[in-house]
This record gives sequence, structure tokens and C-alpha cells, in this order.
Amino acid sequence: MTEGTQQLQCYNRGCGEKFDPINNKEDSCRHHPGQPVFHDAYKGWSCCNKKCTDFTEFLNIKGCTLSKHSNIKPLEPEKPVAKEINDKEIIEVKPIVAKVLKRPPVDTPLVTMKPEIAPSLKQMLNADVPKLMQQEESKSDEIAIGTSCKNGGCKETFNGPETNDTDCIYHPGVPVFHEGLKFWSCCQKRTTDFNTFLGQVGCERGSHVWKKDEKDKSVQCRWDFHQTGSYVVVAIYAKHYSPSESIIKLNPVRLYASLVFPQQSNATFALDIELKGIINVEDSEVSMFGTKVELKLKKAEPGSWTKLGDPVVQQSVTSIEKLSNVEKLTPQVEAVDLDDL
Repeated sequence: MTEGTQQLQCYNRGCGEKFDPINNKEDSCRHHPGQPVFHDAYKGWSCCNKKCTDFTEFLNIKGCTLSKHSNIKPLEPEKPVAKEINDKEIIEVKPIVAKVLKRPPVDTPLVTMKPEIAPSLKQMLNADVPKLMQQEESKSDEIAIGTSCKNGGCKETFNGPETNDTDCIYHPGVPVFHEGLKFWSCCQKRTTDFNTFLGQVGCERGSHVWKKDEKDKSVQCRWDFHQTGSYVVVAIYAKHYSPSESIIKLNPVRLYASLVFPQQSNATFALDIELKGIINVEDSEVSMFGTKVELKLKKAEPGSWTKLGDPVVQQSVTSIEKLSNVEKLTPQVEAVDLDDL
């Protein structure tokens, strides 16, 4: 400091020191060039990412920029000018009346959707290739020793022809997980413990099934839906399906989905629904994941749907019964596939 030089107050934010204007160098002042920010109990500076909740700690945050001291006060941000309100002005508020769209016929031509394939599904498909090759090589009537019974809940394994003489005690229903409870849809014995659930004795007796019947080409998949103000999102829960052979089609009032399962002798799951509301097909999306197919349907008009829709009338009675059975389980419950356990 030069003798006789008057000390000036630095007004750079975060500095607050006095300085000698003659010895004021480019790195004499450490300060914050930004504005103080107070948001959700956090205190910090807009120029750096240093945040804290204590005000004293906020005041002690060191500046993030070096420069010369300045005795010129920085300009404060301009406050918005309050507009004068005319109390005598009458503002008329009219309710917005949504335009009701004319509902297209259900047989409007369907558009085949191009799905987005997730990396998880691609990885699963690569892992399924050796299984499919092994499946092709092992197609015979011979049952391998150690093969597990395909009936749900049965714990027997094939140890020779004499195993067929034993009773198969199994669950004809499907396993269900819902709100922490675990049970079978056929007998409703509920538990919260997973091991207890796996140990539940079947509720029916029958014959063992060592190989799935290839004549039954249908698969039951759990499906569910939820909605926002703009979209209805449908999820079909499925594993080991083929994205190249599976088809998703839409028209403004209809959803058609057909999933193909190569590991189950190309068995299929079909869902054909006349939608409750109207959708915009062009703005709708389909994504395929390792454990589900997700359809994001864009609503063509505002409003909440009371349900997804009803099975299409043109279906056969058998298909409608299958869809109705699945609909009873969904969306109220969550089922789980135990094949991989």
C-alpha cells in the first residue's frame, strides 16, 4: 500500500474488502460475478454450483472468479413493473367447450406400427439363439431324466416311466403378486412370504405334464394400462417373444396385438380391443422391451377413459373368452412368470 493512498471499498459480490487503487492487480479480487440464488431452502450463486442451506455458510463461500477490485456498485436486477388494474373492467370468462370428434368405424383399416426395440430385448434375443437351436435338436418323444413337471406348483421330476404312476398335485391357475400378497388364482391361499408361496401344495390332482402340448398355440399374457391427460399407456407383459414376427396394429378406435413365442413352438398371444376413446395413430408409439411391449396411445380428444375398451365383436367366441379371462385378472392384479425361478 502506498503511503497516503486512500483505501476504497470493493463492491464486487463476495469480496467486501478495501483496496489500494494503485496496487489493484488483475487477480487481487476473488468474487462472484453472478447473482445470489435462494431456492427451496438452498442458498448459492448463479455463477457456480456451490450450494448450502446455512446462511452463514453461504456468506463464507469463496468467490469463483479473480479480477481487479471495483468500487462501483453492480447494477441490481430490474424488478417487474406492477401493472395498474382497472377495477371497473369486466372480464367475461367462458367455459371451453371441447369439440366432440365423430367416432370412426371399428373396421377402419389398421396401420402396422414400427416398434422401437430396446437394448434389453436385443440382448435377450441373442441369449435365446442357443436355446432355440438346442430345442430343434431335441424335438423327440423321449423325456430326459430330471425333466420337471410343467404343471404349476408340482415339484416332481421325471425319473423314469414309473414316475407317471404318481399323482400330480398342482395349481391349475396362475401365480399372482398383488400389493405384497402372493397367491394362486385358483385357490386364493394368500401369503406375504415368497418361500411360503412356493411351498403351497396344489389344489388339484391330475397327471404329470413333462412336455407342453404343442397343439395349444395360444399363450396367456398379463396386460394392464394407465393414462395421463394426453396418453393411454398399455403394457403387455411377455418374455422371449419375437419382435420380428410379432405385430402391433392400430386404427383410431382399435388396438390389435399378436405376439409370437418361438421357444413355445411359435405359440401366440392375441389382444384385439375396440378402444373406449379415440386415438391419434400417427402420434402413438410402440416400444418392445425384454419383459414387456408398451403402447403409448395419443388421445385424440381430452378426457379420462373409464376402461381400455371391449373385445372386438368379430373375434371368435373362444378368443373372446380368453380375453375375458385375462381381463378378470388385469388390471386389478399383477401376475408373475415362475418359469425362470
